[in-house]
Amino acid sequence: MEQPTSFADDGQGRLFVTEQEGRIRIAVQERLRREAYLDLTDRVKSGGECGLLCVVFHPGFAENGRFFVNYTTEKNGSLETVVSEFHAAPGALKADAATEKEILRFKQPYSNHNGGQLAFGPDGKLYIAAGDGGSGGDPQQNGLNLGTWLGKILRIDVDSGSPYKVPPDNPFVSRAGARPEIWAYGLRNPWRFSFDRKTGLLWAADVGQNKFEEIDIIEKGGNYGWSAREGAHDFKPERAEGVADPMIDPVKDYGRGEGQCVTGGYVYRGRNFPALEGLYLYGDFASRKVWALRCEGNGKPVTFDALLTTLPFPISAFGEDHEGELYVLDYTGGKVLRLVDIGGAGSSRRADGQ
Repeated sequence: MEQPTSFADDGQGRLFVTEQEGRIRIAVQERLRREAYLDLTDRVKSGGECGLLCVVFHPGFAENGRFFVNYTTEKNGSLETVVSEFHAAPGALKADAATEKEILRFKQPYSNHNGGQLAFGPDGKLYIAAGDGGSGGDPQQNGLNLGTWLGKILRIDVDSGSPYKVPPDNPFVSRAGARPEIWAYGLRNPWRFSFDRKTGLLWAADVGQNKFEEIDIIEKGGNYGWSAREGAHDFKPERAEGVADPMIDPVKDYGRGEGQCVTGGYVYRGRNFPALEGLYLYGDFASRKVWALRCEGNGKPVTFDALLTTLPFPISAFGEDHEGELYVLDYTGGKVLRLVDIGGAGSSRRADGQ
């Protein structure tokens, strides 16, 4: 497998992995099938931070066969993000690329900071991560601009409307000039976010500029400060002038001495390791470290914060199966590893495939 970017469980115990180039692979009895579940290489623009970035299955996939992907493409020389729906028989080993139905499409001014995460919340709505548009320092000041989807987490209803409906309880539906799909803003590149399956809290890891990486608990209508702030620290504070909503501090930020590209994970709710119950596990692509933290209430205070291990590969993503057990993706080695002893230097069981 080449350059895995995301992991998904279809709710029936089947495990799927996206490859950056544009394929989705399926694991059967801990072996990745050679034949792709879905091949989108004819439409995916890959390389750098571009490519097939995420797949997620509808909560009712076992009945309706619906799943969704987030990828970058190129049209008339312009880079664009596409969020699309596909359909397959729930037990099939292959999906048809011709079933694609576009849900969202928007231009990316630069090739980096594409976000990419998709997840269904406990409310059944689809949440989408969009980076600030790229380059460095948010030159278009998209993060705090409610008139663009860039630098945001979006929330839409894919079970109503055509191709979707904006939920009427989204926080900016009635604010003049704001895009109604926005759920939270002031984000730089929220590459990975996840919902705690027990509490419903939305955890996001936002990749920093050049000093601080951050972990946020995302609130409805929340302003996370980029690009007036990087983490809890001033970046260009004058950019907050005229912004109505107060900035929310991260749960945690860390500096370049610890890493330089945070990879968001999950709150552990599995059965195999009771000592990890309720801990949010996350890592760093560059330093390859894996940490765990615990918060009380809605993110404050942090009551546990520890380095668990350092892995021998760059961490592109974490994954969670239907039983709450966690996985980690080796970006350069093309492996999917199930965490079986995170305190013991990342011991794991491996799902291979070429």
